[in-house]
Amino acid sequence: MGRGRWLIGMAIVVFGGVALVSGLWAQAKPGQVTIGYQVIPNAEIVGKQLGWFEKEMGVKISWKQFDSGRDVNTAIASGGLDMGLVGTSPAAAGIARGLPYEVVWIHDLEGENESLVVKKGKGIKAVGDLVGKKVATPFGSTTHYSLLGALKVFKVEPAKVKILDMQPPDMLAAWQRGDLDAGYVWEPTLKKMVDADGEIVLTSRQMADKGYLTGDVAVVRKAFAEKYPDLVVKYLQVQAKGVDLWMKNPKDAAAAVAKAFSISPEEAEREMRTLVWVAGREQLSDPYLGTSAKRGKFAKVLKDTADFLVSQKTIKSAPTQAAFEKAINPSYLEKAVR
Repeated sequence: MGRGRWLIGMAIVVFGGVALVSGLWAQAKPGQVTIGYQVIPNAEIVGKQLGWFEKEMGVKISWKQFDSGRDVNTAIASGGLDMGLVGTSPAAAGIARGLPYEVVWIHDLEGENESLVVKKGKGIKAVGDLVGKKVATPFGSTTHYSLLGALKVFKVEPAKVKILDMQPPDMLAAWQRGDLDAGYVWEPTLKKMVDADGEIVLTSRQMADKGYLTGDVAVVRKAFAEKYPDLVVKYLQVQAKGVDLWMKNPKDAAAAVAKAFSISPEEAEREMRTLVWVAGREQLSDPYLGTSAKRGKFAKVLKDTADFLVSQKTIKSAPTQAAFEKAINPSYLEKAVR
């Protein structure tokens, strides 16, 4: 009789403990996750369109669209975002400023999707012809970095070029009004400018070959990642799934992007092919993020970018190589691709 009561008591303690743990686990997820994205035809857009993030992460997601990484940095600094997409230039600037985030994923490396487009009939056939011309680019972006790099490579004094700070929508409007001679921008604005009497004279793939590699990365607020590490892992699993879909069934991936951007599947696939895609496991190799034990060469890309931004007086100072290595956290991706 006493033993029976003891067993019942133990059962209550055990099941009560399980219920308590389950309750705590249920509370371990936030009410919603806020993600900043940009209109770039990458794996994030594929997963967003197909509803994969909500399904895998099991939380409501508030998607906020941004025109450039500079604005994403501002939103993260104010606590308005949990995760966001930024280019390598704003990422380098953000790390230099001490923004509380970590790089956890490489969305893409820039190829022909970011290019210098010039107006036909303006006598611009090369970078050297930009002297005295009006050239627009979003300041602090990867295209701004590439433009400044191009001027240095081709020995053009920036002061001799009228460089204007414009977000892509404003740039397109100014282009259509005839207010610009050139612009360094990304898809889909790039294609629209080319269609409106423009021609490409330099691509970011060409600039990468000259030592100015650029790309887009995912950054996560450190406080969010520390509190909800499993959500970061699931987020990365969806990113990797999107890349896999593109590599194995590009038509299906392009169809998702086409629907998200209200463009034809053919145009979506064309834009997607201008990017350099890197699979999840490959990102853990030395040319990219590396591992928790040994960071890869991508940290040097960010360091070199920051140093160049300092030389151009875009940012005041750049931290050490070790600071950029610390700002890259491959641990979540290591768990995501296991």
